[in-house]
Amino acid sequence: MIKELLEDAKKNAQKNAVSIWRGDLTTLDCDAIVNAANSTLLGGGGVDGAIHRAAGSELLHECADLHGCTTGAAKITFGYSLPASYVIHTVGPIYNADGDIAAQRLELASCYQSSLDLAYKHHLHSIAFPAISTGAYGYPVEEAARIALLTCTAWLNAHPDYGMNIILTCFNSAVLNAYQAIIAAAQKGELE
Repeated sequence: MIKELLEDAKKNAQKNAVSIWRGDLTTLDCDAIVNAANSTLLGGGGVDGAIHRAAGSELLHECADLHGCTTGAAKITFGYSLPASYVIHTVGPIYNADGDIAAQRLELASCYQSSLDLAYKHHLHSIAFPAISTGAYGYPVEEAARIALLTCTAWLNAHPDYGMNIILTCFNSAVLNAYQAIIAAAQKGELE
C-alpha cells in the first residue's frame, strides 16, 4: 500500500511533495508548523514547549482563547516570533500497549489529516510536522512514522492539484532512521 501511495505521489511531484528533514522545527520558514500539543494547548515539554518559547508569549494568549483541543483534532494560531506564519496545534494519542491499538492508530492518523485539512482550509501550501506522540506520549517511532507517511501521501493523492509541500521533521536520528527505513522498504515493495 505504501509503495502505491508513493508512486501516486511521484506523479504529482510538480504540485505536491513530502520530504524528510532533520533539525529544529521552530527554525523552518514555511506557512505552518505543527505543534504536538497537550489537550490544554497551553504549552508543555518537548516540541510543545520549544514552539511556545520560540513564538513568544502572544502564542500562549491566543491558545488560551481556543479552550483546548481533543485528541486527533487540530486548531490554528498565528506563528508570532516563529519564521512560520502559523502554528497548527494537534493532540496526539498517549500510547498504551494494553489499550485499543487500532483506535490509537486512527487518532494519530487523524492528527495528520486534521492538520492538513486545516492548512487547506486556510490556503496554506507548506507545512512541517514533528513526529507526533513519539516523545513523552510514548508512541513507537516506527509505527508512528508509518502512519505519518501513509496519511500524508494519501492526503496528497486526494488533493493532486493543490500544491502542498509536507516536511516530516526529525529531531533525532531514531525518527530519521525510521522514516528512511519505511521509504526504502516501500520502494523495494517490501511493505503493504
